[in-house]
Amino acid sequence: MKIYTKTGDKGTTSLVGKRVDKDHLRVEAYGTIDELNSIIGYAMTYLDSNETNNLYGELQRIQHELFDCGGDLAIVKDGIPFKTTNKMIEDLELKIDEFMESTPPLKRFILPGGSKAAAVIHQARAVARRAERCVVSLMKDENIHEPVLMYLNRLSDYLFALARVINVIADVKDIEYERGAIVFRTSQKEE
Repeated sequence: MKIYTKTGDKGTTSLVGKRVDKDHLRVEAYGTIDELNSIIGYAMTYLDSNETNNLYGELQRIQHELFDCGGDLAIVKDGIPFKTTNKMIEDLELKIDEFMESTPPLKRFILPGGSKAAAVIHQARAVARRAERCVVSLMKDENIHEPVLMYLNRLSDYLFALARVINVIADVKDIEYERGAIVFRTSQKEE
């Protein structure tokens, strides 16, 4: 089986419903999601301890969901069902809450890094934010399936919380941004 089609040799690609230039905002958005998916796959190669093995399956599920998001962005034809659901977003929210309860309270911004797995997850978080910005730009001109945007927004929060959990498991402390003020308060009395 040949994987090349030569149909893109003139700088266009197919969406579900029409052809567009390869630099179209819709292609940029799902291409950035593909980049994010690749970085998550790379991060998964560092999840080799007994304590982090359970996260591997969770990230693999997210990789499938990112394919769903990218596929939904490629649909411009009416009548094609979307795959990204509100349940996927709710599942991320539950995991974010679980992760944040199992990590030390935040007071300041933290620097991306720590263990190798956490550092790569922080990179994925930054790319998730870029993917979200691409989708926002796309929304200014075209209709999109809105759960894709919400999913990417929650996913970046999930990845932030996950990086912190991975560092806790690896017994690596988060490094606070030292020139920053306290920005996260758990009560009104804190300064």
